[in-house]
Amino acid sequence: MMQFNLSLSAADLILLLPEIFLTIWLCVILALDFSLKRITHQQLGHLSIAGLAITAIMLLVFDQNGTTGALFKDMYVLDHMAIFFKIIIVGATALVLFMSIDYVQEFRFFKGEYYFMVLMSAIGMMFMASSNDLLSVFVTLEFSTFGFYVLVAYLRDDQRSSEAGLKFFILGVFAAGLLAYGISLVYGETGTLVFSEMAGAQGSYGLAIGFILIFAALGFKIGAVPFHAWIPDTYQGAPTPVTAFLSLAPKAAALAILLRMFFVALASFKPMWVLLFVVASIFSMTYGNIVAIAQKNIKRLLAYSGIAQIGNIMIGLAAGTKQGGDAIMFYLLTYMFANLGAFAVVIAVSQVIKSDEIEDYNGLNRRSPFLAAAMLLFLLSLAGVPPLAGFIGKIYLFIAAMNQELYTLLIVGLINIVISMYYYLIVVKKMYINEPTDTSPIPTSLPIKVAVYTGIAGTLLLGIYPGPFIDWAIDATLMFSNIVGPTASLPILPGG
Repeated sequence: MMQFNLSLSAADLILLLPEIFLTIWLCVILALDFSLKRITHQQLGHLSIAGLAITAIMLLVFDQNGTTGALFKDMYVLDHMAIFFKIIIVGATALVLFMSIDYVQEFRFFKGEYYFMVLMSAIGMMFMASSNDLLSVFVTLEFSTFGFYVLVAYLRDDQRSSEAGLKFFILGVFAAGLLAYGISLVYGETGTLVFSEMAGAQGSYGLAIGFILIFAALGFKIGAVPFHAWIPDTYQGAPTPVTAFLSLAPKAAALAILLRMFFVALASFKPMWVLLFVVASIFSMTYGNIVAIAQKNIKRLLAYSGIAQIGNIMIGLAAGTKQGGDAIMFYLLTYMFANLGAFAVVIAVSQVIKSDEIEDYNGLNRRSPFLAAAMLLFLLSLAGVPPLAGFIGKIYLFIAAMNQELYTLLIVGLINIVISMYYYLIVVKKMYINEPTDTSPIPTSLPIKVAVYTGIAGTLLLGIYPGPFIDWAIDATLMFSNIVGPTASLPILPGG
């Protein structure tokens, strides 16, 4: 008779402790919202942030103590890379909630439930970072996406939000179908779902098609060309804190899966998939930057900027080495602070002027020198201007590409930096040179200030003193040392 061992030891439960704690915490948030009529949505927001802070502390302790392991027949893996991505997801979620505390007042209904949906999506993405087989990839990806289906359409009385939610849902279901079909092909060809067990698989057309379909589904999550069609309208129509959340956290979770899948399961097929990432990187960078020039809405401009930034990140994937993995991890950190900081400024401005049009940023420096200076800093970092974090991040990506002799990709990347500088400076010109149509000051609430100051601190610190963060990224990718490419890690530039 077949026997099942369903018991989990205390050590096993420790590996799941951050997710278990955050799950209990979000249930408490929901229960408080239902049972205590006097509790405000601001208090629920502060409680949600406190839960994320405790979760982040747990993850940092795990990282320092080397707490690692695998569960459920290697379906769930907790290693340094998973912890790195989870900290990014938790940190991004906390910053988004700071941006949301005042914004939630615009919701007519379900203010408390908003925090529940955000935390639920964060838990799904934390599980994505630990997914080590295709079945867990499918389940966790759909679990995290379910929350976004609701969040994107949260402004029930706004037609653009409803339209954005419908488009996101339709394309999301299509991507889920591609993912399921790709998984079935890969399983049929290899007889396994675990990434590490696929490393010795024999190449076949079925295996190639399966992984291409999986890449297409994950390409939808990260917004790479040609899987980017949902991004501009969704970014513009969704509530701005949700747009900020979409712009980073799902991309980080999907990149964790891409790294495991290509650097582990497909390490022996590297010469074949490098070209895939080179082409996707070139098209994403070039398309995103060129189309961003014509945008009149700041959220759409940041949407196309995000597509271009994913093109930059895929330079590290195209390198296909540990050094490329190190560069991706560090660049995600720099992108988190600059991108979320820019969205915090957008929220602060739009709550006062009730517009997201770039034209309405005319003379912002006279209305709020703090917000204008912060936006200038964030845009310059996204463009890659020294000595800011974005510059260091791009340097490391280009070093990884140069060491693999990907000179065409390197040249295209440099050209795209110049293109991106042009449309970022358009916004800077309007803020500092154009005359304002309204000279009234723009007040900034404390939660928004926390988000903006955090972005400023991270952008400056990672640019001026990147050393400890580079070391953290190098340690997070040690698992790739004996799998892909040379074991050389990123150099430390002067000053870091």
